[in-house]
Amino acid sequence: MQAVVKKWLKDKEYGFLDNGSGPDIMIRKSDLVRCQYLKTGTTVEFECHPAKEGLIAKKVRLIRQNTGGRGPNGNRNKSDGTKFIGVMS
Repeated sequence: MQAVVKKWLKDKEYGFLDNGSGPDIMIRKSDLVRCQYLKTGTTVEFECHPAKEGLIAKKVRLIRQNTGGRGPNGNRNKSDGTKFIGVMS
């Protein structure tokens, strides 16, 4: 599945994914793959599992997002137009 990070509480090491009209999906730092933390608005790919407290995301990975064809300094044609959003470890 894919979803957008709705809220990330860095000091508490967990956050929530937007689940459309359904309940938010909880993310724990321990379930992030090759990532330290997430930022609000980041799109992630994950496995969704039922838990006592509701839905929880497991094996959460950052996915590529298009930057509109702009390079790292905002210049066109300086890269392939993709980048990872979030903080990789």
